[in-house]
Amino acid sequence: MANPVQEFNDYRQKMNDKLLADNNKIIKRIFNLDTNAYMEGALDVKTKELLGLVASAVLRCDDCIKYHLETSYKEGLTKEQVMEALGIATLVGGTIVIPHLRRAYEFWEALEQQGPETAV
Repeated sequence: MANPVQEFNDYRQKMNDKLLADNNKIIKRIFNLDTNAYMEGALDVKTKELLGLVASAVLRCDDCIKYHLETSYKEGLTKEQVMEALGIATLVGGTIVIPHLRRAYEFWEALEQQGPETAV
């Protein structure tokens, strides 16, 4: 069976490399802004990842949800913390978020099966 975490990361890396190779100044600046926004600041990285996860779920972006789930996992957030945040996202976003909640839960399980030492 295919590894959904590895598939996601491989595709994301391949396409990011292609996008950045075109040397579009706006795209590069957006990528840089995104990277810098999630660095430690007045809020710690874990809190910022949960904020990103909730916003991604409310906006119904599965790729963004996967990215923030994996980063949350690597940062040491627990399943309980992540699911509580996703509960808030579902409350705010409404029942239309539930399919994304299901996929998020499935992806978190894949992260747990993969283990922390192999998470990208």
